[in-house]
Amino acid sequence: MPFRRIAVGAAIAVLSAMAAPAQAAPTDSPYIPPPGRITVDVVGVNGSGCPQGTAEVAAASDNTAFTVTYSNYLAQTGAGSGGTEFRKNCQLALRIHVPQGFTYAIARADYRGFAHLQRGAYAQERANYYFQGSAQTARTTHQFNGPFTDNWQASDQTDYADLVWAPCGEERNLNVNTELRVYAGTSSPQTLNFMSMDSTDGSVSTVYHFEWRECPAA
Repeated sequence: MPFRRIAVGAAIAVLSAMAAPAQAAPTDSPYIPPPGRITVDVVGVNGSGCPQGTAEVAAASDNTAFTVTYSNYLAQTGAGSGGTEFRKNCQLALRIHVPQGFTYAIARADYRGFAHLQRGAYAQERANYYFQGSAQTARTTHQFNGPFTDNWQASDQTDYADLVWAPCGEERNLNVNTELRVYAGTSSPQTLNFMSMDSTDGSVSTVYHFEWRECPAA
């Protein structure tokens, strides 16, 4: 798949404001966003939750985060849903270009969407991310139990000591994996249950927050 350079939009500032406030960095963390401008190239898209052209990525103008916006990410069960509709996933390979002399890690990820779950049904959001050639981070799971009909949000926070940093002086893909699952549980198999991580108007996005540090002098 050819590289797609994603432009930075003014709406990203609004999305960053919507995100939960970041926790204060510990004293051993400089947390200095680098000057200049970072860019994000989407070099690979795969999965039933993000068909071609339904996932967009953009970097925040202040270099604190990047966002992923989906437009067709919906898992559902019951009411005639297909046998594979209960599970949807998306795998994104991203090439993040950062100013020379800096490296980054993902300190927090905020996931959002909407769910409709009958009593007895439940849904799960799962995610992990890792750098190309490195071991995968642990997959986190957030569960939502019915009855539930509302917007949902889940966040994964990594302690500074446990952050996985991009190798200095190298360009490696950041692989971002997400998954939605919906189970009827004890609810009627004829009733519809669903969970989405999509947004038809671009107002709901997944936000990945950076932690920065300077690379050692050569």
